[in-house]
Amino acid sequence: IQPVFDEDNLVSHTGLVPVLALAERAGLSELVREHSSVPSASRDVKARTVIAGMLAGADSIDDLDVLRAGSTARVIGEVRAPSTMGTFLRSFTHGHVLQLGAVNRRLLHGLADMVPGLVGGDDGSLVLVDLDDTIGEVHGYAKQAAAFGYSGVRGLNALLATISTPTTAPVIGEFSLRRGNARSGSGAHWFAARALATVARVAPGRRALVRGDSAFCSHDHVQAAIRAGAWYSFTIPKWPTVTSAIDAIAEDAWTPIEYPHAVADPDTGELISDAEVAETTFTAFVSRRKSERISCRLVVRRVKRLNTGGKTGQEPLFDTYRYHAFITNSTLSAVEADATHRRHAIVEQVIAELKNGPLAHLPLGRFHANAAWLGFATMAFNVSRAAAIAAGTP
Repeated sequence: IQPVFDEDNLVSHTGLVPVLALAERAGLSELVREHSSVPSASRDVKARTVIAGMLAGADSIDDLDVLRAGSTARVIGEVRAPSTMGTFLRSFTHGHVLQLGAVNRRLLHGLADMVPGLVGGDDGSLVLVDLDDTIGEVHGYAKQAAAFGYSGVRGLNALLATISTPTTAPVIGEFSLRRGNARSGSGAHWFAARALATVARVAPGRRALVRGDSAFCSHDHVQAAIRAGAWYSFTIPKWPTVTSAIDAIAEDAWTPIEYPHAVADPDTGELISDAEVAETTFTAFVSRRKSERISCRLVVRRVKRLNTGGKTGQEPLFDTYRYHAFITNSTLSAVEADATHRRHAIVEQVIAELKNGPLAHLPLGRFHANAAWLGFATMAFNVSRAAAIAAGTP
C-alpha cells in the first residue's frame, strides 16, 4: 500500500503562507532576481521552492515534493518538481554561491527592518558574532571535496558566522562550505570581516564582539576585528607565553564566581558550579614582528581539579587547577568577560538546529550544489527565526 496525499481541497502546510509572505515582503524573490545570475529560468521561483521545502522539513531533493501535496501550491505560490530543483542546484558555480551570500545579507537586512526585534532593539547592547564550523557527514565516493576532517568523520566542512545579542536568539550572517579536511580557522579572517560588515548594516552604530574557540585565535582574526572597530574574544591555545603569564598571576588576584546553573568543563565534560577568574596584560603573537604584536587582556578561568581517585580521609596536599584562557580587548570586567565568552557555545545550538533540519544531509554530488544547499538552508533558518519573533515568541 502506498499512501498518497492527493485530496485537492486540503493543504498540508498552511503555516508556510505567512512565513513566505514575510520573506517576500523582506525582498526574497526580488533579491534573487537582482543579485543572482545562475543560468536558470524562474530562478526566483526555484529559490523560493527550496526555502519553502526546507521550512516544511525537507532535508533532501526528493523531500521538496512535499510542496506539491494536495493544494499546497495553490496557497503558497508556484513550486517546481524535485527533478527540476536538482538540475537548478547543480547549475551553481562558486561565483553563484557567493551571490547567494549577498542575497542572504540583504534578506537579513530586510528581515531586520520588518522585524525590529530580530537583532535586538536600540538599547545599545552588544552584538555578538560567533564563528564556528562543523563537519557534515557524507557517504559514498561521489561527493566532490569530501574528506576526513578534524572530527574523524568523512564529510564537508560548513563554516558559519551567527549574529545575536544578549536578549535575542541568533541568526546566520555568513556561510561557507569548504573541503572536508579544511582547518577550522584557515582563511576565515575574511569571513569574520564580512560578518562584521553585515552587523554594521543590520545593527548600525552598535558595538560588536567577535567570539571564537582556539582554532580561530590568529593574528588575522584579531586584526579583522580591530579594523572593523569591534571587540574580540578568542580562546587562546596553551602556548608557552600563555602558561608563563598564568603562572605570574598573584594568588590574591583570583575572584571567585558561582554559576547559577552548572556548566560543563571544556576539558572533562564534568559539571562545575564554581570557579575563579583573574586577568593580566598580555602580548599575543610574539613570533611576529614587533609592529604586528598585539597587546591585549588575558582573562583566565581556573577550575579546581577533583580528587576523584583518592580515598576517604586522604585529602590532596595542595589544590591543582585546570586553566582556560582567552584574549580580549573588551572593557568588560574579568567576570563579565568570562561569562560573555562562555556563551559562545550558542553557535553550537544553531549548528544542531541545522543538522536536525536541512543539513541532515548534503544531498548532491557536486560541491557547489551542496554549497548552494547550505546557502538556502541559511536563508530558511533566518526567515523562520524572523517569523518566530514576529509571532511573539520570546
